[in-house]
Amino acid sequence: MAGFDKVVSSYEEALAGLQDGMTVIAGGFGLCGIPENLIAQIKKMGVKGLTVVSNNCGVDGFGLGILLEDRQIKKMVSSYVGENALFEKQLLSGELEVELTPQGTLAEKIRAGGAGIPAFYTATGYGTPVGEGKEVREFNGRHYIMEESIVGDFAIVKGWKADRYGNVVYRHTAQNFNPLAATAGKITVVEVEEIVEPGELDPTHIHTPGIYVNRVIKGSFEKRIEQRTVRKG
Repeated sequence: MAGFDKVVSSYEEALAGLQDGMTVIAGGFGLCGIPENLIAQIKKMGVKGLTVVSNNCGVDGFGLGILLEDRQIKKMVSSYVGENALFEKQLLSGELEVELTPQGTLAEKIRAGGAGIPAFYTATGYGTPVGEGKEVREFNGRHYIMEESIVGDFAIVKGWKADRYGNVVYRHTAQNFNPLAATAGKITVVEVEEIVEPGELDPTHIHTPGIYVNRVIKGSFEKRIEQRTVRKG
């Protein structure tokens, strides 16, 4: 990388510095818009003891689910278990620590982390196990719990297009958690389908400004469908 040019040529370079025990925020929702090649590189590196923050943990054999196979994840912060049988097994056996978080709260924890806000109050979860042990305050006659924001050592993100300066555009529903994750990493790595030259992206179409991005890499993607539903003939 030189100057404003954020492009790297290998996945080894993209995730250089990732170590055991770090916190990784991963974009994606189900299997939509997941940084699948960056996840595969994490598996290849063999780093362990990771805390992974993501809406879910992929599926068996794909996405973040592959990191469960070699027990690389110590803790998951997510909204649901989804279609991942290994995630469910490790959760129920107690070998994987899981912090289940309401989806909107999780999104705001990441957004707040990226905005430099250390904590916020939300009514979601008050009076349930989600709120146990958390500070409670009353505003206008309603109870709220305090939630701390999240900042990752790394954020791994899937975009559609990026320029060499790290400005990123997402495509349709693949946007999901990705723009939030991109702001909340000490080191943010984005893999995209296409890299263009600065000035080729319409400024009004950019979702993530390059100031948040440290590294960009062009990848090829399987784009697996989690559940295919077709109309009966």
